[in-house]
Amino acid sequence: MKALTFTGIESITFESIPDPELLEPADVIVKVKYCAICGSDLHVYHGRESGIDQHTAMGHEFTGEIVEIGKDVKHLKVGDTVISPFTTNCGQCFFCRSGLTSRCEKNQLFGWIENGKGLHGGQAEFVRVPLADSTLYRLPDDITFKDALLLGDVLSTGYYCAQQAGIKPADAHVVIGCGPVGLMAICSAVDLGAERVYAVDSVDERLNKAKEFGAIAVNIWATNPVELLKEHTHGRGADAVMDAVGSGSAGRLAYELVRPGGIISVVGVCTDLQLPFSPVEAYNKNITYKVGRCPARHYLEKLIPMVRSHKYDLASVFTHHFRLSEGVRGYDVFANRKEGCLKVLLEP
Repeated sequence: MKALTFTGIESITFESIPDPELLEPADVIVKVKYCAICGSDLHVYHGRESGIDQHTAMGHEFTGEIVEIGKDVKHLKVGDTVISPFTTNCGQCFFCRSGLTSRCEKNQLFGWIENGKGLHGGQAEFVRVPLADSTLYRLPDDITFKDALLLGDVLSTGYYCAQQAGIKPADAHVVIGCGPVGLMAICSAVDLGAERVYAVDSVDERLNKAKEFGAIAVNIWATNPVELLKEHTHGRGADAVMDAVGSGSAGRLAYELVRPGGIISVVGVCTDLQLPFSPVEAYNKNITYKVGRCPARHYLEKLIPMVRSHKYDLASVFTHHFRLSEGVRGYDVFANRKEGCLKVLLEP
């Protein structure tokens, strides 16, 4: 089959790799309908996360049709169209039962093979899905493949970020970073009842989209967001800050924005060796700091009604659509924010 594979830092190759096969009785093979490039794929692309084997098929956002099933698969059949979260989940361990599916004891991340062990990703014509009954979700007839892609990662992660922030209608909320996850956090915060959401970014196109989703746009090059929030909150600062970037500078800004006793909710992946504020700084501000990988499978089904409502044009975050064979260009456009790119959709 054809796939987009990792072949070195800032090197993605469209090449042939072996077709996936059923390796366990609970596996299925999915023929990919659509896949996407995620911001976290760029951590591998830019070399900020090391360890992935060369010629690993990239990507963890995909939807498609089941074309082969293992003998132990009970709840899915050939021909089913499905949504996949970005990790596998057994549905039975302590973490799955408590809703933290991203920490399943049998968890694997799609698009990560290290020292020969792991899973190829969804930026390919086909993908093997282990633990299929508990990992995959059958696509409802009224949900588009594009919205399904968002449910499997970006929307779930944005909602998780907002939920961790403890949204209250009258509070002042801030989202740092108006990429796809940040935009989904804005939609989710508004959906959870937030009346004031400040969107902080430096890219006008992203800030315009944030305004469409109900946020107050703050261009960090034109306005000091810390001073602005203090002006709007009688000098206190934001009640909750949602960090969808994950960099050290974004983390420091989140700390400076949040009021004493406030919440910082982080879903952006930060590869720095330490937090951007000290333990004593956290102590002196009485902050609550929440961070971690979204349990996407747990949230996926819960967010179907939000998608069905059509209150937000969620799929509008897909600004670029390429064939899988054009995916190398897709990575270049996405990684370098060319042509106002927000998110790339790929179709085998």
